Amino acid sequence: MARPRRIVLVRHGESEGNADDSVYERVPDHALSLTEHGEFQAEQTGKRLRTEFGRERVSVYVSPYRRTHQTLRAFGLDSDLVRVREEPRLREQDWGNWQKREDVRQQKAYRDAYGHFFYRFAQGESGADVYDRVGAFLESLHRGFEEPDSPPNVLIVTHGLTMRLFCMRWFHWSVAEFEALANPGNAETRTLLLGENGRYSLDRPFAKWREPQRYDVA
Repeated sequence: MARPRRIVLVRHGESEGNADDSVYERVPDHALSLTEHGEFQAEQTGKRLRTEFGRERVSVYVSPYRRTHQTLRAFGLDSDLVRVREEPRLREQDWGNWQKREDVRQQKAYRDAYGHFFYRFAQGESGADVYDRVGAFLESLHRGFEEPDSPPNVLIVTHGLTMRLFCMRWFHWSVAEFEALANPGNAETRTLLLGENGRYSLDRPFAKWREPQRYDVA
């Protein structure tokens, strides 16, 4: 199995929802577009990625949301070098249909207090649900490594929570460790690099918004 030298995770650029949370009252989450600033963020990240990948082939997996597709397009990658697959399991945590601004804010406050992994949005998903589908995606990803023409680079264009849960699943982090991590910024990357020992390591850590809560073991 030829494992890739690097697996790059990217959060989408700034979206309409990031800039104005009232938009969730009238536009479906999956249909939100990038803002002008989000396009600029994605273009800047694309410059760095093109330098990093050089002329090497890249296997791309992209969330089916409009803002992730727009982010990928703004990267300006050479179409002759990339293989793109839309992957629904990499979508954002589902909130369930349209949302009122005050309800969104209240539920996010509840999630902060209850825990991002276990809290379930009304009519939507919990972080644990997203973790399960990310785990299912990893099984498909590893099968892709077995293909004879498997590229030396993987690029995953997704969402902040999904990025954290991907790394939690890959590196076997505890729930407490996950809960302490903050989302990356819009169009930020985290890269899993293959070392000489055959193990992957993260190029830089996620910022922490608190110290992990430890539980006493009986």
